[in-house]
Amino acid sequence: MPLFCDVALPVPLDQMFTYAVNGVVPVVGARVLVPFSGQRLMGVVVRVHEDAPKDDFEIKPVQQVLDDAALLPDELMELARWIAAYYVAPLGEVLRGMLPLGAEVKRHVVYRIAEAGRRVLYEGAAKGSSRRSKLSVEEQNREYSVLNYLEDGEAAKISALRSATGANKSLLEGMVRKKWLTREALAEERDARRLERVAVLVRHETGGGEEDVANEVSGGGYQVSGMGKRLPRLNENQLAVMAELAAVGGRMRVLDLRGSLPGAPESTLGTLVKRGLVAIEEVAEDFHLGGVGAHGKKHAHEHALNEAQMEALGTIAAAMAKGGFAPHLMYGVTGSGKTTVYFAAMRRALDAGKSALLLVPEIGLTPAMTGQLVAAFGDEVALLHSQLTPDERAEQWHRIRRGEARVVVGTRSAVFAPVAKLGLIIVDEEHDGSYKQEETPRYHGRDVAVMRAKLNDAVVVLGSATPSLESWANAEKGRYARVEMRQRVADRPLPAVELVDMRNEFKETGQEQIFSRKLIEETQATLDRGEQVIILLNRRGYSFVVMCRSCGGKIECENCAISMTYHKPVSGSDAIAQPGQRLECHYCGFRRGVPKTCPKCESEHLYFLGAGSQQGEERLQELFPGARIGRMDRDTVRGRSDMERLLSRLHAGEINLLVGTQMIAKGHDIHGVTLVGVIGADFALGLPDFRAAERVFQLLTQVSGRAGRGDLPGKVLVQTYHPDHYAIQFAGQHDYPGFVAKELQYRRWMHYPPYAVLANVVIQSEKLEEATGWSSVLGRWFQQTRLEKVRVLGPAAAPIVRLKRIYRYHFVLKAERRQVLGEALRAMLRFADAQGIPRRNLVVDVDAVHLM
Repeated sequence: MPLFCDVALPVPLDQMFTYAVNGVVPVVGARVLVPFSGQRLMGVVVRVHEDAPKDDFEIKPVQQVLDDAALLPDELMELARWIAAYYVAPLGEVLRGMLPLGAEVKRHVVYRIAEAGRRVLYEGAAKGSSRRSKLSVEEQNREYSVLNYLEDGEAAKISALRSATGANKSLLEGMVRKKWLTREALAEERDARRLERVAVLVRHETGGGEEDVANEVSGGGYQVSGMGKRLPRLNENQLAVMAELAAVGGRMRVLDLRGSLPGAPESTLGTLVKRGLVAIEEVAEDFHLGGVGAHGKKHAHEHALNEAQMEALGTIAAAMAKGGFAPHLMYGVTGSGKTTVYFAAMRRALDAGKSALLLVPEIGLTPAMTGQLVAAFGDEVALLHSQLTPDERAEQWHRIRRGEARVVVGTRSAVFAPVAKLGLIIVDEEHDGSYKQEETPRYHGRDVAVMRAKLNDAVVVLGSATPSLESWANAEKGRYARVEMRQRVADRPLPAVELVDMRNEFKETGQEQIFSRKLIEETQATLDRGEQVIILLNRRGYSFVVMCRSCGGKIECENCAISMTYHKPVSGSDAIAQPGQRLECHYCGFRRGVPKTCPKCESEHLYFLGAGSQQGEERLQELFPGARIGRMDRDTVRGRSDMERLLSRLHAGEINLLVGTQMIAKGHDIHGVTLVGVIGADFALGLPDFRAAERVFQLLTQVSGRAGRGDLPGKVLVQTYHPDHYAIQFAGQHDYPGFVAKELQYRRWMHYPPYAVLANVVIQSEKLEEATGWSSVLGRWFQQTRLEKVRVLGPAAAPIVRLKRIYRYHFVLKAERRQVLGEALRAMLRFADAQGIPRRNLVVDVDAVHLM
């Protein structure tokens, strides 16, 4: 019987695709390369069978089977199906997110001559017809050269066409639009192993046995006897290479060798290789896990547990010993030692022959956490996050799959790590919105972690000083076991919080200032005592609005309906990493120069409003010229090495005043910080989002927790225009239960999570008329269908109506039961498909964290 396989492809379609199996039979969970819509795509096999499709159409064969065995075990395949159903997402796109192995597939584009192009070539009309176009004579000749090069019908890459004819991508795409060429996207397997070249001194046979060639270097020349040959003399550069290799024991990375001898030409090493004096070996490249030095501090695994920590560990360890699925919510105030409990629980898991997975919300938290994990568990640690290169991610993934790493740390996508014998999953800072994926599949890492633990009969621990209301409600209902640690380690007091009313500050000073008099005074006193200060200013750039005083217009991004942020030129070492003066959109990345006049009315009176972290740093340098100031935001921290260097300087005391965005608020444990200042965090209370108060409370509580983590008590100054708001008041009192009780009242009245389930449906298109038209079609369907027990709000323009050149309208769906909501969403998608609304233009965000 002929065999077929159903393949999930990474395309926005809710269906599987059937292919014929010729030769190697793939297994479920293996990757294959298949033809699809003129391309060659990588997919994952979800079923192998003998059921020929009933429709009368040609079944294309699988082109290549990439894996001998399943890359995704049964439990991860089951998890993928759950995610696809829960988040109403195509299974192929879910599986693509599970496999960070793009480095193992090489993708490229090829061009082939089409029938229309062949006619143009044969009729000799290419030059004549092109001259009547807007193309230059040179470009016309290039077109003819391309057609001539492709005449034999073989496909060619753009690199080959460029070198042979001088054609660029623009010209080739123009020929595709004329239908003279066809464009094909291909994929093929590649070796993603990370190898590095090592230079090795060769040992030669001499009369008295083997000797290193370096032993014969003398008098400006090189001679060796053996095998009846005398080798020629070496020049100065060659001698230098030989001596450098000899000094390090005969082996050295080629990159390091070139770095130590910058004056020697690259050909020198090649000459020594040809003469048989040096050999080049390719070896596996070492992977640097990273990690910030402790600077005399103890790591989490080295601390003795106090009574509260022992009680928390005992609860978790008992659940692991019992076996089976056991979700826990660990509520511990900032500085209560949750990380120490994590490490102790992970050690218990490893001692029981199981593996452990630790999720952190942001890449910036991985260096410190990884350093501690390596100190505790050595080579058994693996790291997964998006700032690793594709080859590095593939390498770490395979280490985990082979069982070489039983401890995995990473951001949300690490929840899919192929960990064997998974016994414990820990989600640190489980409340953080960064766990929500903002592109399809829009899963929540925390909730996927809970489901994965359930499928593996494992223990899952959700830890936070400010748990999400959904997790807190699950604990209240008995779905999660709650573990509490309400005291800081060593009975250190929580920092005293003082609110600074910026309305009174303006009345008394008559000026709008970034920093209040109280904050300036307290900062100076703290620095004078030799202690450290952190100031949160949760906006990037210098000024976040550029407004015209004459017409009142704001300079907005040409791609997004959002004001552009002004970035001032940077001097010093940071200037290398940051461009000069510019306006930048923080949503799409579009940049432009700063105009001298208003684009709308040509007035010269442009006004820069609002202060970002860059302006805050500049002002602090003026106020505290003797301070050692650092800045932590997306402009100064662009990669994992940047974060490591900054945190190392902070731990070492090289920085005593740090200003930054919310990146500084999470997880960092710097014992020298005794003062935290908070600037403008309450602006989020005015955003059109039912979670605004919860986010402000969490941010204030988290950043406050950076103070007083050492032997000295801490203090927090919160500058606010809303000192009476309950989120500000409860944060100032470190009263999480009080805030939850108040906030849950509003959620219950308005039928928002956790008292309802919610989805945000966005209709988007580059054409305004399509976005509004499709929204109207769906709006009428919702009205006529009258979905039972589902409340539909909309359609309405999204808060950011145009983003990255795409117009956006949305609906918000609320229901009491998740099954009812899922059925409504699937019915909507079926109707949209029948109406010809493309699936890629509909974004379904179940359990949406942001409604922007």
